[in-house]
Amino acid sequence: MSNSLEQLKAAGTVVVTDTGEFESIAKYTPQDATTNPSLILAASNKAEYAKLIDIAVDYAKKQGGSVEEQANIALDRLLIEFGKEILKIVPGRVSTEVDARLSFDKEATIKKALEIIELYKSVGVEKDRILIKIASTWEGIQAARELEAKYGIHCNLTLLFSFVQAVACAEAKVTLISPFVGRILDWYKASTGKDYKGDEDPGVQSVKAIFNYYKKFGYDTIVMGASFRNTGEIKALAGCDFLTIAPKLLEELLNSKEPVPQKLDASAASSLDIERVSYIDDEAAFRFGLNEDAMSTEKLSEGIRKFSADCVTLLNLLKEKVQA
Repeated sequence: MSNSLEQLKAAGTVVVTDTGEFESIAKYTPQDATTNPSLILAASNKAEYAKLIDIAVDYAKKQGGSVEEQANIALDRLLIEFGKEILKIVPGRVSTEVDARLSFDKEATIKKALEIIELYKSVGVEKDRILIKIASTWEGIQAARELEAKYGIHCNLTLLFSFVQAVACAEAKVTLISPFVGRILDWYKASTGKDYKGDEDPGVQSVKAIFNYYKKFGYDTIVMGASFRNTGEIKALAGCDFLTIAPKLLEELLNSKEPVPQKLDASAASSLDIERVSYIDDEAAFRFGLNEDAMSTEKLSEGIRKFSADCVTLLNLLKEKVQA
């Protein structure tokens, strides 16, 4: 019998690595790779990635400007350097995140996304291999809507915790969404004191509901479950379009022979009794729907704060390098 990782792939799920470390990506032969400020920060603290920081800082210094301006330029270039190296390993796409501090500014998000695409182009990477990663706020979804329709730029809407966010993303015709399974579980465990496993996991249930809704109504947006806490969550979502998985859990799947039967089935979703709803052109309904979901509201805010803090930490590190 093949290992659990191969069985997951055989169930129709595209496996994506959730890391910024190149060796881990190569080991598990994923189609795509995702990064975020926290992963890049963790990787940048390792000696083997020092040369990428040096490239980014040298590039920023040549552009000139204040220390703050150079640090921001170096940050963007560092993301591109990681992405470029990752694309030498994976055959598909890499997700590169827009600064989380822009999560509530549509125009600034669009501007930053275009700058990232241009930077990639300058190092020989075309936009079809990039997913611009944006937080699933109202402003972020509207920015992604414009980036997809006007510029043909593929977007990955991250920090997604609610059905409301997922529906708006599908209506915006974004390429991919990343519902955060494990962080949903964290919230419910903390709130109820209960332990959840497999199909009972509220994060798993959230992704299943989104997947079935998308397939029922023919949306093309890819559902990519993310932020897993254990392999049980992953196995419970076998058959989901994509799953982005951290190296530790990929290793567990690689070393396991446990069966991984398909759990999500796009063809079966067509017969489900699901009501169609709409949010993309109704900001008040979107904000109220999100507000009514305490878990989603809290985890979205927390996620933006965490990514923003890690972005600032990276910036401060780059400031020191620029001034050295």
